[in-house]
This record gives sequence, structure tokens and C-alpha cells, in this order.
Amino acid sequence: MYKIAFEFLKRFFSEAALFKHGFNISPMYRRSVGRIVFVSNDLHEVLVKIPLNYKNRNYVGAIFGGSMFSATDPIYMIQLMNILGDDYVVWDKAAEIKYKRPARENTFAKFTFSEGEINQIKEDVFTQKEIDFEKQVNITSESGVVFAEVVKTIYISQKSYYKEKMKLRKTN
Repeated sequence: MYKIAFEFLKRFFSEAALFKHGFNISPMYRRSVGRIVFVSNDLHEVLVKIPLNYKNRNYVGAIFGGSMFSATDPIYMIQLMNILGDDYVVWDKAAEIKYKRPARENTFAKFTFSEGEINQIKEDVFTQKEIDFEKQVNITSESGVVFAEVVKTIYISQKSYYKEKMKLRKTN
């Protein structure tokens, strides 16, 4: 459903605007309390704000860890899906979060991909057909104090390879 709406709305709005506002109005993302505050035109940079408020304040007055995790969870996967395009399959495969200290203020997570990383992903997928790619993002204060580190493992493959792989699974 989201992909169909996204494709239709691309006629009227930039991908960056759709990425930002689509996430921010999506019920599944709104529940995380995170808000996307910036998306670069090439989608290589996304900034998420996780405000401390009554919806995510835990028993000791800090941001509930699950709120931090859920606000960061889908970003890299959707970012890569849009950057790489329809010739690739992209799935979240695993995630790990390490809490460093309680967050008693608004927090931020900056998701970035360099052009070199994107080119390396394409090259690796071309030669290996499928890869697991790890990427880390820190959840920080505005001044850079780290509250948590999130490591995402993302599965990426050529769409044609993935379809064949799924056909073989069904026949076995």
C-alpha cells in the first residue's frame, strides 16, 4: 500500500518530502514517538528526533529504550530501498541496541550513506548476488552525547536472484 501511494505521489512531491512526511504520518512510525526532521534530496541523509515526552518517559524519567529502538528501526531499510531502486530486495535481518546512559532530554539519530558505500553495496551484490550489510547509528543528544548505539544487519540482493531463490524454496 505504501509503495503504491509513494509512486503516485512522486508526481507531485520530491522523494525527500514524501519520505519525511510519509514516515511522520504513518501510524506504525508515529507510535514510536520519533519524528523525521530532515531528509536530503538524494535520501543519503536522514535525521530523526526522539523527543522526551509523556508518551515515552519511563519509570525513572528517561526515554523508554523501546521508543529509541522503534524510532530507529525502519530507517536504514527504507532508505536503502529508495536509494537502490526496484532492482534490489532489501530486508531488515537483525538489530542490536546497546544502551550507554539514560536519555533525559531530546535525542537524535543521523542515518547516512556515502556515495562510496552505495557503490560498494551495488558492486558486492553484483558479484555475490546477496549480502548482509551492517550499519551503525548512534542515538545522541544535540551536543553529541551518546545514549545508545544501534547496529542493523540488512539483507540486500538482486531482485531476479531473490525471486529464483524463493521459487526453489517453494519447489523443495
